[in-house]
Amino acid sequence: MFLGLSGTAASLILVTLAAVATFLLVEAWPALTDTAGALAERVQWIKPETGESLIEIIGFLVFGTVIISTIALLIATPLSVGIALFISHYAPRKLAAGLGYLIDLLAAIPSVVYGLWGAIVLIPVLQPFYQFLSEVLGWIPLFAAADDGTVSGTGRVAMSAGIVLAIMILPIITAVSREVFLQTPVLHEEAALAMGATRWEMIKMAVFPFGRSGVIGATMLGLGRALGETMAVYMILSPGLSYSFNILQAGEHNTIASFIALQFPEANSSGVSALIAMGLALFVITLLVNMAARWVVSRRSEFSGAN
Repeated sequence: MFLGLSGTAASLILVTLAAVATFLLVEAWPALTDTAGALAERVQWIKPETGESLIEIIGFLVFGTVIISTIALLIATPLSVGIALFISHYAPRKLAAGLGYLIDLLAAIPSVVYGLWGAIVLIPVLQPFYQFLSEVLGWIPLFAAADDGTVSGTGRVAMSAGIVLAIMILPIITAVSREVFLQTPVLHEEAALAMGATRWEMIKMAVFPFGRSGVIGATMLGLGRALGETMAVYMILSPGLSYSFNILQAGEHNTIASFIALQFPEANSSGVSALIAMGLALFVITLLVNMAARWVVSRRSEFSGAN
């Protein structure tokens, strides 16, 4: 009986995943198989004549989703690893417990609160920094200013969305990395110290090799969280559709989840089908990210504590 219940519970995950994929594919099929002109007649935001057919819009949104999530990952990963190392190997026990509790509390804050905080508090603070980046590093396309030599006056740019997302995924990466670092065998650490290694050298020789795949898995979990975030990006980002790398200019990027939230309330049946097609694209991206993370973790499962 227990074997049957366990098998049913495990199979339920696969059945749910297959049901979601089937629903997305069935509901998106009319929009995917319809002609661009016919779909544009029923969906007002699809405009093939201006280069905004359904497939082209999905391409713009995938690009915006990836670039904003990448910004978040590049900011959050080193911070998370550093915090996890401090908690696990440097901080006194009482301080480590309190700091770990505070980091975990960040995960309990609703995304709407992050969006409000980012739009009202963070963006005005970042605006002078964006202008400084543009003046000093404007020769790099990422930080290039507009034709008049200034960055966005509102600050509602991809960089702002990426920073807020970085703060949102920081607890996930930190928590997983911390647990992986704490699983490093004590004998490995003591052997490194006995050979005369400093604490930092011990971390490089014993802790990092042991937890490398776990950190990669944690990073991919954070990436999956960033890819699907809706409300915070919706409240911060000034939306646009382009393949621009100018992350300091407004009206250049948008994400799949934010675009769906923006268009869904007034969408008709054809519009809903087109939006579900975008959801299908996000589903595939998220699935590929998690499969890649699982593959990386499994490569070193015998040595790593990630499993």
